[in-house]
Amino acid sequence: MTAQKWFNRIGGLVTVVILARLLEPADFGLVAIALSIIPFLYLLADLGFSAYLIQTDDPSPELFSTAFWYALSAGLILALALGFLGYPLQLLLGVEHVVPIMWALSPAVFIVAIGSVPNAILRRNMRFDAIAQQAMIAGTVSQIAAIILALNGFGVWALIAQTLVSQVITTLLIWRAAKWLPSLAFGFTEFRRMAIYGVNVVAVEFVALGRGWAENTIVASTLGLNGLGYLNVAQRLIVVAQDLTVTAITPVSVVVFSQLRVDARKISAAYELAQSAVYALVIPVMVFIAVCAPTLIPMVFGEQWGASVIPAQALAIAGILTTGASLDHGLLYGLGKPAIWFFYALAVDAATVAMTFMLAPHGLGAVTFGFVCVALFATLARWPLIGRQIQLKVCDLAEQFGRALILALVTGTIGALAYVLGNEQGRIVAILAAGLSISVSWLGAVYLLFPSALAEGKRLALQFLGKFRPAPAVVDG
Repeated sequence: MTAQKWFNRIGGLVTVVILARLLEPADFGLVAIALSIIPFLYLLADLGFSAYLIQTDDPSPELFSTAFWYALSAGLILALALGFLGYPLQLLLGVEHVVPIMWALSPAVFIVAIGSVPNAILRRNMRFDAIAQQAMIAGTVSQIAAIILALNGFGVWALIAQTLVSQVITTLLIWRAAKWLPSLAFGFTEFRRMAIYGVNVVAVEFVALGRGWAENTIVASTLGLNGLGYLNVAQRLIVVAQDLTVTAITPVSVVVFSQLRVDARKISAAYELAQSAVYALVIPVMVFIAVCAPTLIPMVFGEQWGASVIPAQALAIAGILTTGASLDHGLLYGLGKPAIWFFYALAVDAATVAMTFMLAPHGLGAVTFGFVCVALFATLARWPLIGRQIQLKVCDLAEQFGRALILALVTGTIGALAYVLGNEQGRIVAILAAGLSISVSWLGAVYLLFPSALAEGKRLALQFLGKFRPAPAVVDG
């Protein structure tokens, strides 16, 4: 899964770089508005049934079929509704061309819906190799399609084509790998059981998507589409960084924690090790972005994207503070307690929207500074919440976080000094000097601060390399 994230995100970053030079900031802002609405419909089409199928014990064939027929019916209805949603949305935002974009993207809702159950089957069976291969193929083809269309002057439609092509290929490959066909059965008892669990999952995702939609609306109405485009590029950079480090842990953690939930000792040990690994992986990447953003963003995306520098730096700091959120998310879902995460997410996302509303008139820098403040609050609030679930003390979680902050401060300080000194020799030298300094200082600091994560990484690397070693020869006699 991690290899797939590296492959797709590096390719995606190259694609964004190319598209950023071919398209206008308003194009990215326009698509960001549309894509902030569509996930709401994805959630309604799934209704949290996929999450239930992944963590439940001994599911029946009727359970899977029930989930599929619901997803197919809901996906078809919601795909049609999406096109009509474009009309009031265009009037509400006062932005042109929203309607045709919504109609063009509407098939994506149905395509994702009909692939949700076979995708859950693959995840439940830990077929992450198949999922990774599908994502690599779909990502490559869709990115090539987007670049070709952009080069031929299709503008914003290149971004739309990228979404549709990716979803079509992914869904086709998922069905092929799952080797599953639904029956005609539909169990109302199974439906009700899934709905009780799924309503909390959907509520969590609705809150997150609602926050994203509200943020985009506030920024677009206050700072214009260009402002939203600058923020969107900064957010994409951070998402790429997260995908290259820890995002692959989340889907795996739900399955693993669901299997370990009967043994408190094992789940606590697994959580602590995973948390150490997450901190060790994320922090150097976020530090690199925070240090090098003034040179990195204009050099990679173009000089016209200089306004994305400060938002990217602030979002990188926020990313360090909220590093463990995705792991905690997977933990509570694996424990079968999505309601706890819902109330937590509701409080955090409400604070984020309120902060955005208050600070948007002061510019993107102020908005993203607000994100950092909320991220710190969210981190402190998670400690007692998680500690009670897996019998860990708050002081133990705080100690882990303290070591993470030390790691960030050490690597950040050394990286910043190297960046300033290297900047006298040119932009490329500054980036290389900062990257090398952060890497070396990170290795030494992790050895002292997170030795268990380093030892586990070494063990896994040796295990992986061992697969490529030739088997020893067998000598007769």
